[in-house]
Amino acid sequence: MGTQQPQRRARAEGSGERTGGTGRRALLGAAVLGAGGAVLAAPGAARAAQGGAAPQEAAPQEAARAGAAGHRGGGLRSLPVPTIIGHRGASGYRPEHTFGSYELALDLGAHVVEAGDLVPTRDGHLVCRHEPEIGGTTDVADHPEFAGRRTTKVLDGVPTTGWFTEDFTLAELKTLRAVERIPANRPHNTLYDGRWEIPTFEEVLKWQDEQTRRRGRQVWIYPETKHPTYFRKLGLGLEERVAELLRRHGKDRKNSPVILQSFEPTSIQRLRRLVGNPLAVLLSGADSRPYDFVEAGDPRTVADLVTPRGLKEIATYAQGIGPTVDLVIPKEADGNLGRPSTLVRDAHAAGLVLHPYTMRNENPFLPPKFRKGTAKDAYGDAFGLFQAYFATGIDGIFTDNADTGLLAREDFLSRRAVNH
Repeated sequence: MGTQQPQRRARAEGSGERTGGTGRRALLGAAVLGAGGAVLAAPGAARAAQGGAAPQEAAPQEAARAGAAGHRGGGLRSLPVPTIIGHRGASGYRPEHTFGSYELALDLGAHVVEAGDLVPTRDGHLVCRHEPEIGGTTDVADHPEFAGRRTTKVLDGVPTTGWFTEDFTLAELKTLRAVERIPANRPHNTLYDGRWEIPTFEEVLKWQDEQTRRRGRQVWIYPETKHPTYFRKLGLGLEERVAELLRRHGKDRKNSPVILQSFEPTSIQRLRRLVGNPLAVLLSGADSRPYDFVEAGDPRTVADLVTPRGLKEIATYAQGIGPTVDLVIPKEADGNLGRPSTLVRDAHAAGLVLHPYTMRNENPFLPPKFRKGTAKDAYGDAFGLFQAYFATGIDGIFTDNADTGLLAREDFLSRRAVNH
């Protein structure tokens, strides 16, 4: 997941992130996976039978809300609340959208893994990358045979220079290896540069089944269609490809453990006609416009979509929304938290589940009052910020640091149980 518009993403993520420190790395380094995308056995100390560490599922009211059946068979609303969603896996600790990152998220206890920002190859396969431009997430620049593929394209209205997945066959992409996207802020993650290849969505669906068998619990994934209008104009429509793969693997139903998301409402509407999966509309900054709206001349902004009327419309074709956290608690001019908006109340009134994005542990991604020191690669008071978001009543949250999110969730549920 990332914001829909590249210029917004650059502003939000350019300051960077990190993993925490050598002590934390030593604890997390136990998850060992093979190079080239082969997933090896990696037992995780944080696993629990129904999608989280055992203490977090102990609260009686939480068990009632989540449902005794846990993840199995109950659809989107069977997930534990609040749901901890591993953002691009465990991207605080491993290069994002790799099997190393995905499996570590499960080892840490994530209830759901965002396995797949989906973009196509030239020959029509779906692969998992944060963006179609792969210069920052792979070692493509080190491959002289692909030097001539570097180009500038207009991606959702923004000139973007680099290498693009749609200019490579799957076989060519498989010769590349993933690297840490923000090494200045997550230097420890660079240890894993070159270890994993780019996964395909079909490989992820098979991996999901393997992990479900291995762990004895249903593994959930949360893939996203990236820039669907852009790719449809290139003759590489995403939704039909996603639907075909889900059908092939028997995961295209209402209760299937695959939640589909997109920043473009028309992509979600198209998916609704093709599959029965739970669907979520992603929402960027209030003044932004989904790019399919831009292309269609629809003047509405996200601010229009998060009104009670806009949310009721979304609820006619989706079951949830994924707003930026700033739509849940807007920031003041100094960057600190303001008063919570009415979004949670209004979305729930429309029958929608809310899974905001993205919580990260590092100072640059925290409001000033939650930072500790000034280092870009230092952790601030992420626990305190998690509590502020949980207190609004959200149903879950995307985080790069699933272990931190689960501990914060345990604190929140314990306090709620005492207060009740």
